[in-house]
Amino acid sequence: MKKILSFIPILFVLIANAQYEHEITEYVWPEDQKVLEKLEDWQDLKFGLLMHWGAYSQWGVVESWSICPEDYGWCERKKGSNPDDYFTYKKEYENLKLSFNPTGFNPENWAKAAKDAGMKYVVFTTKHHDGFCMFDSKYTDYKITSTESPFSSNPKANVAKEVFDAFRAEGLWAGAYFSKPDWHSEYYWDPKFPPFDRNVNYDPALYPEKWEKFVDFTQNQIMELMTDYGKIDILWLDGGWVSKKNMNDLNSVYSGKFSETPSGFLKGRIVNQDIRMDEIAAKAREKQPGLIVVDRAVRGPNQNYLTPENKVPEKQLPYPWESCIIAGGGWSWVPDAVFMTPKQSIHMLIDIVAKGGNLLYNIAPGPDGKWPEGAYDLLEAMGNWIDVNGEAIYSTRAIAPFKTNNICLTQQKDTKAVYALYLEEEDGSGLPSSFIVGGIQAAKNAKLSLLGTSENLKWKNTKEGLKVEIPEKIRKNLPCDLAWAVKISAVK
Repeated sequence: MKKILSFIPILFVLIANAQYEHEITEYVWPEDQKVLEKLEDWQDLKFGLLMHWGAYSQWGVVESWSICPEDYGWCERKKGSNPDDYFTYKKEYENLKLSFNPTGFNPENWAKAAKDAGMKYVVFTTKHHDGFCMFDSKYTDYKITSTESPFSSNPKANVAKEVFDAFRAEGLWAGAYFSKPDWHSEYYWDPKFPPFDRNVNYDPALYPEKWEKFVDFTQNQIMELMTDYGKIDILWLDGGWVSKKNMNDLNSVYSGKFSETPSGFLKGRIVNQDIRMDEIAAKAREKQPGLIVVDRAVRGPNQNYLTPENKVPEKQLPYPWESCIIAGGGWSWVPDAVFMTPKQSIHMLIDIVAKGGNLLYNIAPGPDGKWPEGAYDLLEAMGNWIDVNGEAIYSTRAIAPFKTNNICLTQQKDTKAVYALYLEEEDGSGLPSSFIVGGIQAAKNAKLSLLGTSENLKWKNTKEGLKVEIPEKIRKNLPCDLAWAVKISAVK
């Protein structure tokens, strides 16, 4: 292997598979006071909505990745007239813009459902890796507002603007997902060269003028979003491989030291792709003061919070973070999507919040511009639960021991009240007559109550923890199901 590596240019070295991209644990706190204040407010929100939507929804395939020449199972090409021919497939994929006509698009319905569910912010895919823009960018014609798109004549054709306006009207924060790589741009995947993988298909060091055109293109599109789409609270950047690489890190990998690749499975290339993120963040904040920038999976000051993908950390993390989780189906729309049960979703939300994180829940609109009914049903159930127990979720912070068996803990950051959230057992046995909250003790004269009720509960401190008693009359008329929050006014 070392002999092979000795012939590979340092900017094109091998690295482990994509899973590692979202396992980074290092964090750099921002220095901008407005950003720090905004992050504090964001940590109060706890529950947000992510939406992947684009022309690819017509095929019901994973967003963008099937045009990328990598051999992961989820990249497999199965649609089109000849999926075995890459160039035919890519052309037909890109021609999906000619038939994308989501006439059922009504973001007000989504925004109301999200608000009623207790969601506090939205992150919408303005552009995924395939380069197709769901906003009216003047720097490309590969967009839903192109005259070649049948939806371009619709009054709601500028989809991103409609989404942001609708969600802001319901009081939610607006977040713009934007892909740094653009597989449609001639300045990223130059048509003179075949694409190798997800990376730029030429060496930026050998073609600096071409790379500079891509940097300008990227920065111009981001500034369109920061300028023409109202108040934007979060710039959520995907495609962490597009970043400035530390030459010491490159030398480490080049020399055969693969300790940073836990799977040991070599899959892609590291390419120095500096789009000058410091510059982007500074320009964006001139338009949007205090903007939270999420440069995903890129160590440094422009990753204002971390985003473990489709997983929940095993323990509390000492920095701002959110788990982005698929609610049902895939990141993008698939036929007959099966959604999580309310019990799964509510327990997951509680688990994430107890560890100090936010849940960013992905729901994918279909090619007709509508959500599956299962999404509405799930969000309604979550909203019903949050209506009773939101006090134990919003504006809380993690408190050790976070979770013991099926009981999670949260703490109000202002009043310091602690909440013990009892997660119903798998057998559906409901709330027991008593249970012990391990690892904490109530303060003298503390008052305990079950959220949604007014009666004070009996309790006592034991060696094992705080024992809480639930009287029969409450258990026969519970204010909610699936999980219950006991408020503890003060702990030792």
